[in-house]
This record gives sequence, structure tokens and C-alpha cells, in this order.
Amino acid sequence: MTASSNSPESEGVTDTARAASIDSTQAPGETKRVGVLSTHNSKETKAILNAVRVLGHEPVWIRDENVTSWIEDGTVQLSPRVDVLVNRMLLTKSDHKIEDLQLAALYEETTPVVNPPQAVANTLHKYRAGAKLAASGLPVPDAYFGRSPRTFKDWPEYLPDIAAHKHTIGTNGKQMSIVSDKEPVSPMITDEHSFLQEFLEQSDDRPSDLRVYVVDGEIIGAMRRYAPEDDWRTNVALGGEVEGVTDDLSAEPRQLATEATSVLGLDLAGVDLMPIDGEWYILEVNATAGFKGLFSATELSAAPHIARLAIERAGGNVDHSQVVELESALDDSVPDCKPPLDQEQGDDAVLGYTSRIRINGRDGAEQAVAKSDTGAKRTSIDTDLAGRIGAGPLVDTTEVRSGTGTETETRPLVDVDLRLNGRWRTVTASITDRSEMTYPVLLGRDVLEAYTLDISRTVEE
Repeated sequence: MTASSNSPESEGVTDTARAASIDSTQAPGETKRVGVLSTHNSKETKAILNAVRVLGHEPVWIRDENVTSWIEDGTVQLSPRVDVLVNRMLLTKSDHKIEDLQLAALYEETTPVVNPPQAVANTLHKYRAGAKLAASGLPVPDAYFGRSPRTFKDWPEYLPDIAAHKHTIGTNGKQMSIVSDKEPVSPMITDEHSFLQEFLEQSDDRPSDLRVYVVDGEIIGAMRRYAPEDDWRTNVALGGEVEGVTDDLSAEPRQLATEATSVLGLDLAGVDLMPIDGEWYILEVNATAGFKGLFSATELSAAPHIARLAIERAGGNVDHSQVVELESALDDSVPDCKPPLDQEQGDDAVLGYTSRIRINGRDGAEQAVAKSDTGAKRTSIDTDLAGRIGAGPLVDTTEVRSGTGTETETRPLVDVDLRLNGRWRTVTASITDRSEMTYPVLLGRDVLEAYTLDISRTVEE
């Protein structure tokens, strides 16, 4: 069986090609294609790709817009083809975790992967990760896990009377709470499984912990994270403040961070640690930890170190002095390797003042007329429409100033699929009451930046 001439890419990756791509005897000047698998637009993803370019190799941003695979004569082919893959899939915020994880696993069939899929899977489930660390003799807080109300109510037999109630899979500390044995606790948090972890109380007035960033067995940097006022959660995303402590980090937390990363099989991770009465505990290990906060606290970027690891994993060569030079900057400009939303140009790349769209949710799809508004940063959809199509998943919330006043309202953010001019794209949109508005959907700059706007074009309901 032979692929047709219009296959997405003619140069498939065979086992022989893979072996050649990681042969350490290659010519010193050979350029490596370093893929970064990331469907989100984080500063970290951009910084890694830009670091690869500066280090003299070719970055390839692998996203929904450009990834394809096919089987040709019994051989798995992938496009874009790369010599090594950095797995930056943000699974904690994905509504299709298994599907997204399998994309990295598909590349692993033929390509070295930094942060292998199985290691990420082990780390994704926080209780599972804690159990694996404990089985290896590393210190973790006591914890309890159950999947039914009947089993979950027995947690006070195993933990102190105060515990932290957490998602088994989650990020940024959202919806975590402190519970006591005097109140009923559900095994679910907003339809997702949860677990309980011993609440480690500190003697300090302001709760804090350490985030240590590990790449290839080496400590890149460390910061102390302080909880916001009247809160116990130290997450930067919730307003926590950070302070660089890399030079002051003692031997024990350094060793725990590197051992935890190794036990879970990760190449890179952010490890959260806390000392209680002179004893250190591993709170969490994050396979896709951000390092914006680390950079603001330490002026050290993990990006060139991740890029260096990937290049060398593929058998490429890196000037290590250049890596050290690059770590003092975080270049998060949009790299030129970002695949365009649409390869084609022309009339389909033009949106009008109003445009007919199709919007998909988890429970259905509807057609609607959307208004374009370059003054709006984000796309928004009407509450009733969101309810009818089952818009989701809920990924975050945003604060929006209401009207011309100073008050703000909190709006949920959800992922929906929009079809504009015959092409689909996923958009993180806010939900708000637009019942008094003419159009149920407002297209913001997050969508309009990919199109040319012609306000003379309109459509009617």
C-alpha cells in the first residue's frame, strides 16, 4: 500500500531514520529539529522554542493546526517530523486528557520524548504521584483517597482532624479548601475526583513553600512562594508572591527535588517542598510547571536548559556557555515557527461586522450570528446559548469591568469550538448575559487577530 502524492509530508520517520537522528557520531554542525508539543500559547512554550533557535537548531511548534499521522506500508508516519519532542501538553486543564496524552505517546513510537507520556501520566494524578514517591521512601504528607461517599467519610481515621481537600488532577490551587472532621466531605469537587492530604501547619504568620525547578537532574532555580493575605494557598496564579532562594537552598531540599523528579521518570519538573519542624516534605511534583514566576523571582529562565536537554537528547551539539548566557532572559515573543491558524488566504480570511458562525459544545451545536468587536479582548457568548450547547469545559474565570463604572464582574471561561468561514478553531470564551444585546456571540481580538476585518460586510439573523 502506497500513500498518495498529497500526503501531508513525504519524509516519514522510520526506525532506521530515528536511529540515525540520535547517532552521537553525527557531524558537529548538524541542525536538529526540536518539536515542542503544546496546544496552548504560554510564555514558557514560546521561550523554549526561541531558545532552540538561538542555540542554532530548528524549533517546530506542534499544535492542532499542523499535526497529522498516517500509517504507510506498516510504518507510522508523523508530520511535522522532528528529531526530538518536548512534551508540554497542559493536561491538567484539558477536557480530553487521554486523547492529548496519546498524541505525545504517538510521537514516542519513533522519536525521543522529553518528559515521556507514562511519566507524565504517573504525575498527573496527584494521589498516585504521592503514592509512588512514598513507595520509594521519599517523605510526603499523609493522604487519603476514596471514590464513594461511604468510603470517603472514613478519612478521619487516617488523617489529623484538619486536612486539605484537593482535586486528584488539577492546577493553580483552584477550589482547594481546608476541611475538618466535623463536616461532611465529598469525594468529588465540581464533578471531578478528589483526595485529602494532611494539612501541614507552619509556625510562620504567612504560609509559604518552595518551588524547585529541575531539568535533567540539575537544579535550575528555586523560589519561595508566599500565600496572599488571608489565604493559605501559595500558588502564583492566585496572587502569591515569590522570592528567589536558589543560592540559599540547602542540600536536603535539593536532593529531594532531584530524587522526586527521577522516581516519577520525569526529565523536568517543578517540585513543591515544605519544611515542618526541621523535616522536609514533598507536596507535589508538576510535570508542566510554569517558570514565569521562577524567572521573576530569580531572573533565571529554564527555557535554554530545556532546549539544551532536547537538542542533546537528539544527538545534537550545544554551546553550554551560550545556555548560561540565555538563562538571564525570558524571550516570550511569538516564534516564527508558530503554525498559522489557516494556511490559505483570500476571501475566507475576511470577517465582517457580523458573521454567521456555528458553535459547538459538549451537548450540541447551534448556528448564530456573531458581532466583531476589536475593542473586546476576549470572545464572549450568551449564557442561554452556552447552556443549550453545553459549553465547556470550565477552564478559569476572568474579572471584567461592567459598563463605565469601577465595579467588576466575575465571568466563567469555557472552551468552545467555533466554525468561521468554513474552518474550525477552539476558543476560550467568557460567558455573560447578552439577552439585551442583538447578537448572542461577540468575537473579540483573540479571534479577530487571525482575520482581516471588513465592517461593510454584514449578515442578518
